[in-house]
Amino acid sequence: MLSQLTDYIHAAFSGLWITTFEPDEAEREIADLARDQEWTLAVWDLARGLRSPKTSMDAHDPLSVLRALPELATADGTTLLLLHNYHRFLGNPEIIQTLVTQLAEGKQRRTFVIILAPVVQLPPELERLFVILEHPLPNRSQLASVAREMLADRPDQMPTGGNERALLDAAAGLTRQEAEGAFALSLARHDALRPEAVWELKAQSLRKQNLLTLNRGGASFASLGGLESLKSFCRRALAPGRSIKARGALLLSPPGCGKSAFCRALGAEVGRPVLSLDVGSLYGSLVGETERNVRQALAIADAMAPAILYLDEIDKGLSGVGGSGDSGVATRLFGTLLTWLAEHTSDVFFIGTANDITRLPPEFTRAERLDGVFFVDLPAPEQRQAIWSLYRGQYDISPTQPVPPDDGWTGAEIKSCCRLSALLDIPLSEAARNVVPVSVTSAESIEALRDWASGRCLSADRPGIYQRPARRTSRRKVTPSPSAN
Repeated sequence: MLSQLTDYIHAAFSGLWITTFEPDEAEREIADLARDQEWTLAVWDLARGLRSPKTSMDAHDPLSVLRALPELATADGTTLLLLHNYHRFLGNPEIIQTLVTQLAEGKQRRTFVIILAPVVQLPPELERLFVILEHPLPNRSQLASVAREMLADRPDQMPTGGNERALLDAAAGLTRQEAEGAFALSLARHDALRPEAVWELKAQSLRKQNLLTLNRGGASFASLGGLESLKSFCRRALAPGRSIKARGALLLSPPGCGKSAFCRALGAEVGRPVLSLDVGSLYGSLVGETERNVRQALAIADAMAPAILYLDEIDKGLSGVGGSGDSGVATRLFGTLLTWLAEHTSDVFFIGTANDITRLPPEFTRAERLDGVFFVDLPAPEQRQAIWSLYRGQYDISPTQPVPPDDGWTGAEIKSCCRLSALLDIPLSEAARNVVPVSVTSAESIEALRDWASGRCLSADRPGIYQRPARRTSRRKVTPSPSAN
């Protein structure tokens, strides 16, 4: 960020907007840069007013500080005016016009306005006058420095080797202040820096932002029946030490076939946190809020790498792409996600699920955005047998109980049958009467989905391209009734 800022100042871009959740840290870094470059730095916020080595003038209100900018200029130098959370005042017409004037004159007198704010909220008059920069979250080496500062009086307790990596993996994606709080919590609880306390605080931080949900641990692939080809692909693609980073996969299937369970188990299998992204939570009521939310969510995912970013039922979340009902918000959200999928260099494996391919924009499945599109079909007989065995054990059901007819059942329906059997204390055959499989309720849509996937998708169950099973034709035996004649 600092190198970009230096380039824009040398090129006389007089309006600079820096999005940051660490304004004090950003101010400290800019102050160090100004000192190295011999620039004059003035700082303003609503609580403390104007702070400048060049003037003692009183400029507490947001308009007077703009009017004071010419007095801060030097004859042959560069002056930076740093404004904290100034987006709160850009609804005032007088402030907007004064800012337009000062930015135009600033190119000649070398005065620059830098706004630090957590969001970008520019009125139309200022949109083309500001350059947007992002203040990144701290990387692992910076987080390690924070940890060492917390242990300044006992440096021998700093974790090393794999323990240090585990600690920094847990802290990745936190601000410096959040990391300090997490490390302090760990020291208070355990008198040592341990990843568990840091993960706990990180989960709370993500819940407050309401953009991502953190899933760690839980069941591994051993708890899932079938999907052998998909499991093998992900194990190999996410194996530690690979120089080429995997991009991601899309799982297409009817509901209840284990897509969501697979995504959660994948994190436990490969030792990565799973970040669940809810598209609905990204939409905001204010102009530009949705785009800001998706950028922020993706930035957090990048900072937490290596990680898995999981987007469930993406076909529903992006079904409005190309429409005009939301003023193009869904299209811009989709565009931001597409750009990230194609260009991100972080070790974040994206995995999305969908039930209806017709609602998904075709650009999404283009090569080099994803590593593969897998079709997860209804489980075959041998897979259903494994799933029955799994849930019988989970719900303590006797293995001698006969399995009810289960042709066309999904894993979710087998689980439901076992749970109802245990809950109501009834045999599996009786519990099955309360289960109506999706292969019956959505038979037409499942056949259409199989037709589309055949020859287009990879099979989740066996290596190679998915080929739909032959349609079974049912012949009804008609018994003629006796003639009345």
